[in-house]
Amino acid sequence: MLEPHQERLWSDVHELAELSEPDSAGWTRRLFSEPYRASRAWVRARMRDAGLEVVTDPAGNIVGRLAGRRGGPPLVTGSHTDTVEGGGRFDGVVGVLGAIEVARRLRETGTRLDHDLLVVDFLGEEANPHSGTCLGSQAATGVLTAADLDLRDGKGTRLGDALRGFGVDPEGVLRPGWATGPLHGYVELHIEQGPTLRRRGVEIGVVTAIVGIDRLLATFIGRADHAGTCRMDERKDALVAAAKTVLAVERIGCTGPESAVATCGTLGLEPAAENVVPGRAVLAAEFRSDDQAWLSRAQRRIAEEIGSLAAENGVEALLEWSSDNDVVPTATSVQDLTAATADELGLPWVAMPSAAGHDAAHLAARCPAGMIFVPSHDGRSHCPEEWTEPDEIATGVHLLAATLLRMDQRTSVRPEP
Repeated sequence: MLEPHQERLWSDVHELAELSEPDSAGWTRRLFSEPYRASRAWVRARMRDAGLEVVTDPAGNIVGRLAGRRGGPPLVTGSHTDTVEGGGRFDGVVGVLGAIEVARRLRETGTRLDHDLLVVDFLGEEANPHSGTCLGSQAATGVLTAADLDLRDGKGTRLGDALRGFGVDPEGVLRPGWATGPLHGYVELHIEQGPTLRRRGVEIGVVTAIVGIDRLLATFIGRADHAGTCRMDERKDALVAAAKTVLAVERIGCTGPESAVATCGTLGLEPAAENVVPGRAVLAAEFRSDDQAWLSRAQRRIAEEIGSLAAENGVEALLEWSSDNDVVPTATSVQDLTAATADELGLPWVAMPSAAGHDAAHLAARCPAGMIFVPSHDGRSHCPEEWTEPDEIATGVHLLAATLLRMDQRTSVRPEP
């Protein structure tokens, strides 16, 4: 009964994709950009068309409410519509537009939940130059702090000032909001962003955990010298130490558990000239896994290796660590309910961890939370080639609707009026 209108859903995906930064590759809607501002107005209009009462909360999240018969702690679903630079059309978007379609179908079929349903487009889930990721869900759940608002981007702009320029009151971001109160549960639909489902020929992933993400900023301080006159055995080359660290990061990632990955994403040099021995190098890396113990071991191991490499090359190394989140298990009750619902709908599924971070990681601290994955072609994501078939999206939206319906019914103990 709650099957989505596939053509309408597919049309929404592509209409939203048109709101993109014109000078960037792929489909780009970065936090604080004008296309992102326009896309949020578009999302608000779509929510209203679906019959939702729409507000923008103090944290900058767009929240659409479909009233239930009894109210109480609401059911929540949603995702995000910002993208990385040169990103794709489906990451996050499927979860937001799919949730709006669920609300449409509930109204069109005359199906009313006991609990209120909140459909959320979280502000700024992707990495931003100020404060990492999941800005809106961190703020909504009370994780963001006043110190975070003072963080500056590469141009020296405070996060608080950037929020204000985007129409979000930075003081309001720190006030307790809807996500700090009781919530009945949260389910997020998302593309897998990896190859597991496609390789196994399975339509649905029931997410068991969201990986922990530890980030490293390593600064190597050596001595700048003339590239022609400084002998090789007299050099304090910051880049050589940093380059060997890149290989060490890769080696550690390759020896971890199946879910473990390790990546060096940026490497900056001062001075950056071919006739100067680099005196300073700054390297950013990250480690991900659903095994928290391995993440801790990886931190210790890379710190030890960097210490040895720095001494070997006569440079100083300064290490700064930050964490997006520890490993976050999804609620077993939500996993079981989602899996049972998939079985009822005749959908093949597999239990699997998420190798990417999501807003669900922060909602999981507030209520029983789970995620549903649909396949990604060739496992590609965060690139223009990101692709999920329209029938695969529709299947995921159908399961999302049925799971929310059963979550609402499963815990409703009061008799019908």
